[in-house]
Amino acid sequence: MGETISYQSNGGTSEGYLAVPGHSGDAPGVVLIQEWWGLVGHITSVADRLASAGFVALAPDLYHGRQAREPDEAQKMLMGLAMDQAAKDMEGAASYLATRPETGGAVGAVGFCMGGSLALWAGSLAQLITAVVAYYPAIPWERMQPSWQNYSGKAALIHTDEDEGGSGAAGIQEAVRLITDAGGQVTVHDYAGTQHAFFNDDRPEVYNAAAATLSWDRTLTFLHDRLGPR
Repeated sequence: MGETISYQSNGGTSEGYLAVPGHSGDAPGVVLIQEWWGLVGHITSVADRLASAGFVALAPDLYHGRQAREPDEAQKMLMGLAMDQAAKDMEGAASYLATRPETGGAVGAVGFCMGGSLALWAGSLAQLITAVVAYYPAIPWERMQPSWQNYSGKAALIHTDEDEGGSGAAGIQEAVRLITDAGGQVTVHDYAGTQHAFFNDDRPEVYNAAAATLSWDRTLTFLHDRLGPR
């Protein structure tokens, strides 16, 4: 089980959920970025799973204590998200992880839905973040304006659902093109028969166990390959 911590964020202070492996030794850092619901139990459980897999995971609380229970409420909270503060929260989380002795400075990012787009954006903001995993990122990018050129030498892994067009969706193709043009590497995986949020086992109406398991295995392999030891 993890804990809520405070960390420095561009002259201020932010909070997040920190999960640390039970073993000593090297453990790369991962900034874990929430869905539009907020820092809910599903996200903290994913942080715990990352810690069990050998990563130090920090999930910034981008809504600063608020959580949504209904889609309309979540939509309003997403639209009200201050992107400049979200950037500070994510960059601060990356800096915090990079200074922990067990990470050795190795930091990646993983995000879901809204957080999938924010994770890709974080990879363009924070030089410390060198590997990004985005689950069904909620594109377009107008409010984020990523500096895609900062992906030079970095890598991204994108998991897409069939219902929203998979790898053929215009926003996914745009991200792949821009990251590749910048000198980054991108891998996109499609999951047949899936809907948005297929990884979220708190939502049985869309959860797909087979796709969730396969995508998680691919995520861990990617992060270990890019960031450090298994």
